[in-house]
Amino acid sequence: MDIETAAAECASVTDSVLSGVIADETFVERILLGVLGRGHVLLEDVPGTGKTLTARSVATALGLSFSRVQFTPDLLPSDVTGTHVFNEKDREFEFQPGPIFANVVLADEINRAPPKTQAALLEAMEEHQVTVDGETRPLPDPFFVIATQNPVEQEGTFPLPEAQVDRFTVKTSIGYPDHGGEVELLMRRSGRVTRSPDVETVLDTESVKELRTVPETVRVEDDLLDYMVDIARGTRTDRRVEIGVSPRGTQRLFESARSQAVLDGRDFVTPDDIKHIAQPVLAHRLVLTPDAKVENVNKHDVVADVLDSVTVPTV
Repeated sequence: MDIETAAAECASVTDSVLSGVIADETFVERILLGVLGRGHVLLEDVPGTGKTLTARSVATALGLSFSRVQFTPDLLPSDVTGTHVFNEKDREFEFQPGPIFANVVLADEINRAPPKTQAALLEAMEEHQVTVDGETRPLPDPFFVIATQNPVEQEGTFPLPEAQVDRFTVKTSIGYPDHGGEVELLMRRSGRVTRSPDVETVLDTESVKELRTVPETVRVEDDLLDYMVDIARGTRTDRRVEIGVSPRGTQRLFESARSQAVLDGRDFVTPDDIKHIAQPVLAHRLVLTPDAKVENVNKHDVVADVLDSVTVPTV
């Protein structure tokens, strides 16, 4: 698949998702950054804005299998990965796969599960495999996690550790629709008998696999490599930041910049690509100092200040 075809396919997927979800096009493109970059996406927003619908719509548009895990305080790791069940007929234990064995997995309200269950996702997200009772099993290819968490109702929640947050390529939010969007939402609801809209399937499993190889063909000039490293290092020296962007985060920035170029139909990365995706790719990786938290410093403001302070190369 060439870059022009890949861009057209991504545009078709975006249109399909937006036929069911009232959201900004940029929001869907940020999710596709995770798909193209072989990463995962964290959605943080208040309840009822369409996070679950978005995840299901993306899976349908891509033609991939989908499963949803509702994370709760009593959820066990085996509820996610699967477990061995005794078969009375054959008189032996057989493995029953958990919901993690799907192409697109929605980890709904991931911060409501205890750390042990959250950790069950770590190996899956990084290694694309799970180990149950000492036996390692590969996950479907492609494999993509969309996790959600609510910024409200924090009682009884378990904040994600930095090691797990760092494994999400993108963190974004859908936000409330504007007045016109909310009217459109009601108009769409009045035109169907079901509560949830249907979206069109655009791709299939093999097409998605091929699509995810396209960013590897995108050219990145050496001065842009320096630019991305300078941005990452700038977050580490900011006085408001206790832990800056990790080398893994720098790699995710590189991969996302190439993915953004594909979405725009180009075979090369520009500084604008990097600046465009820096916020959703980098901000959630920062750990602020206690003083910065007391002063209500916003992580996005830190990234914006770093972008302003780093010299932009000319292409």
